[in-house]
Amino acid sequence: MAKSKTVAKKRSDPTKHGRAEASSRAAHDDTEITALKLKATKVSPDMAAYFKLCEEKLGYVPNVLRAFAFDMAKLEAFVAYRNDLMQADSGLSKLEREMIATAVSAQNRCYYCITAHGSAVRYMSGDPLLGEQIVMNYRAARLNKRQRAMLDFAVKLTTEPWTVEEEDHERLRRAGFSDRDIWDIAAVAGFYNMTNRLASATDMRPNSQYHAQGR
Repeated sequence: MAKSKTVAKKRSDPTKHGRAEASSRAAHDDTEITALKLKATKVSPDMAAYFKLCEEKLGYVPNVLRAFAFDMAKLEAFVAYRNDLMQADSGLSKLEREMIATAVSAQNRCYYCITAHGSAVRYMSGDPLLGEQIVMNYRAARLNKRQRAMLDFAVKLTTEPWTVEEEDHERLRRAGFSDRDIWDIAAVAGFYNMTNRLASATDMRPNSQYHAQGR
């Protein structure tokens, strides 16, 4: 009888195995960044300084940057455009831009970008629920008129770009967006549609730190 209880207990207690498996997955995400065997080249001085800045501000270098490190010209172009798009002055707040990136990535089921940008929405908004809702289904989130119009447009541009017409622009204008803002919404959505496909094609793995951020 004692033996059978021991066996039953082992069968009904998977937590130890689950923790080990999760740890193994996290280690994989942080060490095997993509499925492609691309040899990293020497990091340029500008990119070395940028990597150092990431370490200081974030505590890690985003894996997407390491994935690009086989080609300095591509890495530098990616960083320059991404930083301008997401950090420069715009009629869109930085949080709104991260919301677009998350909603677009959710449509494309991009593991890397859902993880990275979902965590950014949680952190920047101070609302873990908002981050999770946009990852799962932005229509379930309590968005204001402006945010809903913005994400509707970004998702339409992702799933049915050929159907975008002047009526869509007018809806954004009525929600308070300028024509320059509409350009920026489209630019952010377009950029992350590109990165989603690149990340999915290469099985790019997110930093394990993203999973806990903003919760």
